[in-house]
Amino acid sequence: MSMIRSSRLLQNALAIDATACAGMGLLLAAAAPMLGAPLGLPEMFLRGAGLVLLPCAAALALLSRRESLPRAAILAVVGINILWVADSLAILLLGWFSPTGLGIAFVLAQAAAVGIVTGLEILGLGRSQAVTPAGEPC
Repeated sequence: MSMIRSSRLLQNALAIDATACAGMGLLLAAAAPMLGAPLGLPEMFLRGAGLVLLPCAAALALLSRRESLPRAAILAVVGINILWVADSLAILLLGWFSPTGLGIAFVLAQAAAVGIVTGLEILGLGRSQAVTPAGEPC
């Protein structure tokens, strides 16, 4: 298994991702009944998305605190984030729902935020060092 020594940028990007996931997860899970109508998105969809984000936030927080990580774990985080952005755009482009103008802005803003954090994670991964099985940088 390919391991890396996390760069400070990667650790910070993962911590930002964890914080954003936790905040958005709590907001969507708790406030879905109040957000559904103004956003034009189904309450169950919002609540479900929020509940999915909470364990993701916990996993990201754990990763952000580790100095040595499997490279595959970071690639999985990046891949999941890219999928999140793609699904967000699909919500708008494929007509799965009928969001209001505020809903469209909400979906685009959170997709852009995820895209930015993902870019930082990719840069941070590039700045991280590969480590040998003994834990020494290559």
